[in-house]
Amino acid sequence: MPDSRSAPIGASSQDRPAASIRQLAPILGFLRPYRGRVVVASVALVVAAAMVLSVGQGLRLLVDRGFAGGNPHVLDQMLVVLLALVVVMAIATGTRFYLVSWIGERVSADIRQAVFSHVLSLSPGFFELARTGEIISRLTADTTLLETVVGSSASLALRNLLLFVGGTVMLAVTSPALTTLVMVGVPVVVVPIIFFGRRVRRWSRASQDRIADVGAFGEETLHGIRTVQAFCHEDIDRSRFKERVEAAFGTATRRIRQRALLTAFVILLVFTAVGVILWVGGREVIAGRLSAGDLSAFVFYSVLVAGSVGAISEVVGDVQRAAGAAERLLELLATRPDISAPSPAQALPHPVRGVIEFEQVRFHYPTRPETPALDRFTLHVRSGERLALVGPSGAGKTTVFQLLLRFYDPQDGCVCLDGVDVRTVRPEDLRSRIGLVPQDPVIFATDAWENIRYGRPGASDAEVRAAAEAAYAANFLDRLPQGFGSQLGERGVRLSGGQRQRIALARAILRDPAVLLLDEATSALDAESERMVQQALERLMVGRTTIIIAHRLATVLKADRIAVMLDGQIVSSGRHDDLIAEGGLYARLAALQFGQTAGADHRRAEAAFSGGGGSS
Repeated sequence: MPDSRSAPIGASSQDRPAASIRQLAPILGFLRPYRGRVVVASVALVVAAAMVLSVGQGLRLLVDRGFAGGNPHVLDQMLVVLLALVVVMAIATGTRFYLVSWIGERVSADIRQAVFSHVLSLSPGFFELARTGEIISRLTADTTLLETVVGSSASLALRNLLLFVGGTVMLAVTSPALTTLVMVGVPVVVVPIIFFGRRVRRWSRASQDRIADVGAFGEETLHGIRTVQAFCHEDIDRSRFKERVEAAFGTATRRIRQRALLTAFVILLVFTAVGVILWVGGREVIAGRLSAGDLSAFVFYSVLVAGSVGAISEVVGDVQRAAGAAERLLELLATRPDISAPSPAQALPHPVRGVIEFEQVRFHYPTRPETPALDRFTLHVRSGERLALVGPSGAGKTTVFQLLLRFYDPQDGCVCLDGVDVRTVRPEDLRSRIGLVPQDPVIFATDAWENIRYGRPGASDAEVRAAAEAAYAANFLDRLPQGFGSQLGERGVRLSGGQRQRIALARAILRDPAVLLLDEATSALDAESERMVQQALERLMVGRTTIIIAHRLATVLKADRIAVMLDGQIVSSGRHDDLIAEGGLYARLAALQFGQTAGADHRRAEAAFSGGGGSS
């Protein structure tokens, strides 16, 4: 069975070319603020590598002057020199490890902050197509991969590269003839690294995408756990989750297989070459053309070079995976928000009067380009007016709110606040003048203080409590174990629907906006709570422009004007009594809800208000 939740952000990993290591280049920009530490770490790395290379020369002197010369005093001196080299190497290595690890953690944290900050600036249209779980995967798993490379693998690669270059130079100094033999074998080792490295990179990107699929599905299922259990969907979701886990495992297995083959080939070829060198060098010593100390140093450097090549081949896999992670993060950072502040931005009048105008607006959502949510929509709302929007689901009522908040821009026409086109205003300035009480309020996993203070972050505790009291939320909050300091649970799981809605109302009261948007603000309340909240709303609506979306007509009877919407257009407007007298769509809805007519009128009203799968 196909599952719509499997669609990733952008193209799938099979559609994209394998990530190039060049993808890591922009990440270097995050190192710039810490270049002082990078320099110190680099110096420590070079010193440590130099000490390792010096050990080979110490070994040569120890064998030729100490062992072969039979002089205990020289042996003692050589041992002291070796120990001094080891002490310097240990200090340099420890310094390098600390600084590089610190830089890796710091850069990873900076990248996470940059990506999250950028994601918050993206418009709601992006999230229609993107999956939250995959974005979280990029924020966590992908940045962790980069932290591994910056804080470990990169320095190991540089260290081993220095040892490879330095060891090769020392090989040439010790025995040019044997070094020529080593250089002949280098291409035999490098070719498999390149061949298998490309495969590791491709499967690394695919593996990261499959892990993102697992996270996205798991997060969505757990967020909807009540629905999952209510519909006995556990076994189906277990099966679907297992499919994604097995797909991720299969892809990871292919990546591991390629990396294992790479490591095995490198070890086989490198240490076979060391064996050949020992055989040839041993014959040179027997023939008297090479000293035992020179052979010992040469073997040391050969093992050092071989180990460096093997370590680099291991690091290549990490770097390839990091390249895939960098590509995914850069893809996210490169996504430009559809809604942005113009330059220069126009200022709204101060204070805002709340005059709202929609002029011949045509708009369709990115996911439904063939169906307009608003079509030649024109609406004028006076300052301080209470306007109710009614109509069937899919008529475009919620879309009016979305455009007024500038979550989207219309394809044609314009939306104005106090005569200013909202597209010419900074979105933050526009939204700061608007208060929203949604039908399904979002409660964050923190305490009541912070949830209500979302309406105005700088508000004092006294102002937060006053807003809660005005929304009739203080009584039930005070009864919680820690009162206003009680954690409300993820998505407000510890609250009832009516309590969550009163928290949202308290936010709007605290915001004290010029324009108030109420989306079925009392739909989840019981009769007593609804009466109290209606009283709070009555006080809140005084002196400010209010637009109310309502399916329950009892909530809009006191509106100054009612606009009836159908198929993205206003088909009639007026006060309740006038619209009833006029007949038509509103009268049929009133008949259905208030029981003023029966029979055919009821059937016509049900037919009119049962359709529409689009945004309300």
